[in-house]
Amino acid sequence: RVSVSYRVANGALTITYDAVSDQDTLCNLTNHSYFNLNGGGTALSHTLQILFFIVVVSFILNLLISYIGEDSLSTLLSSRPVLGPVIAGLVGLIPNCAASVVLTQLYLEGMINGGAMMAGLLAGAGVGLLVLFRVNENVKENLRIALLLYIIGVVSGILIETAGLTF
Repeated sequence: RVSVSYRVANGALTITYDAVSDQDTLCNLTNHSYFNLNGGGTALSHTLQILFFIVVVSFILNLLISYIGEDSLSTLLSSRPVLGPVIAGLVGLIPNCAASVVLTQLYLEGMINGGAMMAGLLAGAGVGLLVLFRVNENVKENLRIALLLYIIGVVSGILIETAGLTF
């Protein structure tokens, strides 16, 4: 059973998730609503811009995978416990949910190990990095935050690889 409640009070939107399962399971509920906080443009143009960005990034990633070759890429990333998390962490920094989908798909297809997948997922902040760079004018602080996300993700991925943990 899953429920979501939305509440607007004092100019703030609160989204509350609740999930109950009859078996142990992973559950990661999220919201993919995008808001144009600048007040300019239409919702349609904003949505089309986001869609275009996601399609372009996904196309480039798939083109890269096709060019390198799935088998070569799989061998390269899974045979080196440091390289996989380093590259996956970079993919995780791509600001949209497509990166996490690609990383999970690569893991499920056996092309990357669990540590690499976790490095990318932990480094990823979704659209949060775009919001950070758009709202916070301190670029150095924003870069430090993005670098910290990347380092935490990569180090965690390397530790998972070194420990031989699987999911």
